[in-house]
Amino acid sequence: MVLGCMVAVLNLLPLLRANPLHCDFQVPQIPDNTTGSKLLGKWFYVAGASQFPLDWLEMTLIDNGYLQVDPNEQGQELFINQHISAMDECLTSNSTYFEVTVDHVTLIKNVQNRRTVGKLMNSSSEDILLIQIEIQKEKNYTGLYLYARNRPPSKVHLNELRNHAECLGLSEDKIVYAPWKKDPCPKEETKPSSSEDQEPPAAVTASFQGSL
Repeated sequence: MVLGCMVAVLNLLPLLRANPLHCDFQVPQIPDNTTGSKLLGKWFYVAGASQFPLDWLEMTLIDNGYLQVDPNEQGQELFINQHISAMDECLTSNSTYFEVTVDHVTLIKNVQNRRTVGKLMNSSSEDILLIQIEIQKEKNYTGLYLYARNRPPSKVHLNELRNHAECLGLSEDKIVYAPWKKDPCPKEETKPSSSEDQEPPAAVTASFQGSL
């Protein structure tokens, strides 16, 4: 009888924990008084994953990209200039910014009367940005983007992306890695994006159209 009860309890354990243990640690980053300054500078685009089919398709078109984060007179907001190389074009966008508050770091993108919001997630290193977004369409879709201070990214950082994607229900085949076969676009040769131009593909703009 006792043995039967123990077997029943053990059989229930997978149901009690639907996600792996590491998912418990994947929460939004809580800023401190140094967070804003640590976000400044250049961040190279590494990879992205998305449940939203259009964003995922756009990611496959991106060769490389980076973010340039600059200070703003309003202390809690940081400007983001996004540069990508996609489909043999250089595209740039400045419609995104970080908002740093006492509770979290939010990435906000305003494009064509649409506002997309993402959160900077907790990570193992100050040398990466893990940005999780929610895309509101006919239903809610989740996206995830990884940026790093240096290239190529370490295996540890790539595994962190995969683990986070797994916890969001994004399988390995939904992760698209930037190949970086071309040189990054110089600022002076980039093509500005506007509401009338082609929107830079989701991933580097944190896919922040729904996609940064």
